Amino acid sequence: MHEIVVFATPFRMPDFFLIAGLFLSRTIDRDWRSYLDKKVVHFAYFYVLWLAIQFFFKAPGMVAEGGVSHVVEQFLLAFIDPFGTMWFIYILPIFFVLTKLLRNVPWWPVFIAGAILEALRIETGWILIDEFASRFVFFYSGYLFASRIFDFADRVSERPGLAGLGLAAWAAVNGYFAFTGIAAFAGVGLILGFAGAFAVVAMASIFATFGVLRPLRYFGEHSIVIYLAFFLPMATSRAVLLKLGIFDLGTVSLVVTAAGVVCPIILYWIVRGRFGDFLFRRPDWAHLRKPAGRLVPAE
Repeated sequence: MHEIVVFATPFRMPDFFLIAGLFLSRTIDRDWRSYLDKKVVHFAYFYVLWLAIQFFFKAPGMVAEGGVSHVVEQFLLAFIDPFGTMWFIYILPIFFVLTKLLRNVPWWPVFIAGAILEALRIETGWILIDEFASRFVFFYSGYLFASRIFDFADRVSERPGLAGLGLAAWAAVNGYFAFTGIAAFAGVGLILGFAGAFAVVAMASIFATFGVLRPLRYFGEHSIVIYLAFFLPMATSRAVLLKLGIFDLGTVSLVVTAAGVVCPIILYWIVRGRFGDFLFRRPDWAHLRKPAGRLVPAE
C-alpha cells in the first residue's frame, strides 16, 4: 500500500480537481442565485452538518487533551480554516465562485498565476491557503480545457491499444519521479499532475469502452457520500484490527480503506428515504430556491 500511495501522490488530487472543474461549463452561466445554491449552499450544508458529526465523535478525546474550550476553539476555527478531511468540501465552493467571477478575464494570466502558485509549493500551515495555491490551477484547467479533454477521451476510446501503450510509458515515468523524490521539485509536480490527470481520463475512457469495472461507476456517482462518512468506519476498523493483533501497515491500510469506502455506501442505503435521509440529501429548507418538495442528493 505504501508503494501505491507514493505512486499516486503526484496525480491523485490534481486529477480530482481537474475533473471537478471539467463539467463547470454546463452551469457557470446560470444566474447567481441558482449558481450559489448549487455550488455554494449545497456544499456548505454538508460541511456544517458533517463537521458537527465529526466533532461529536472526536470531542471526548479533544476535551481530555485541552478541555471544553479547546473543542469550542477548534470548532469555530473550522469555519475559517477547514477541519481535517473536510477541506475539499470547503474549498470547492471557493473555486466555483472565483472561476465564475473570472470567466470574462483572459484565461492565460489566470492560468499562469495558478501555475506559479502551484510551483511555489506554499506551506503556511493554513490548509485553505496551502491547498488553494496547490490545486486551483488544476480546477481552472478542467473548466478551461473541458472540450479538449472530452475530445482526448473520445480519441482514447477509438484507439485503446495505442492509449494502453501510452499509459504504460506514463506509469514508468510517473513511478520514476515519484519514487526518486523528484516529483516534489518545483514545477515537476505541475507537469506530473497534468500528465496523471490525463492518464486517469484515458483509463476511465478505456474502462467505459470495454464495459469493465462498472461497479466503480456507482462509487464514483456517490463519491461525496463516501468522503463525508468514511472517517468513522476508518477509525473503527483500524481500532479493531489493532486489538486483534494485526499490525502489518499494508494489511491495515488495505482493510481500513475498504471499510472507509463500503461502509458509507451501506449507511447511505440504510438511511435513504428514512429518518437519516438528511445526512446525504439536502432538505428543502437548505435551498436558496426551493425545489418544490424534493430532496437534492449529495453530489
